[in-house]
Amino acid sequence: QVQLVESGGGSVQAGGSLRLSCAVSKNYLSFNYYCLGWFRQAPGKEREEVATISGTGSTSYDDSVKGRFPISRDNAKRSLYLQMISLKPEDTAMYYCAAHPGSCPKNQYEYRYWGQGTQVTVSS
Repeated sequence: QVQLVESGGGSVQAGGSLRLSCAVSKNYLSFNYYCLGWFRQAPGKEREEVATISGTGSTSYDDSVKGRFPISRDNAKRSLYLQMISLKPEDTAMYYCAAHPGSCPKNQYEYRYWGQGTQVTVSS
């Protein structure tokens, strides 16, 4: 079983920055074999994909965060990051990291492992 623990959430004003981290526990698979992603769910809305990064470093972003939320990973530290800049009130949500062995799934519901989430609140 793989465990994911997010950190770095908090409350900021619009225009501010936060850096989310996700620590991934060890298992028998090499960390760089995993596709990793950040997802978010705002109150009353469905969970949506924010950004993903494959084992080879290929990234994809939702249009709403492109250019503002670079995703990165440190395979040696078994960690995933989301640098959030120019935050907007509409970025307010619970942010979750997820991991999936192999290729990045097309559907978020296929991700095998999920963290508990970290809250990000952006005030205007």
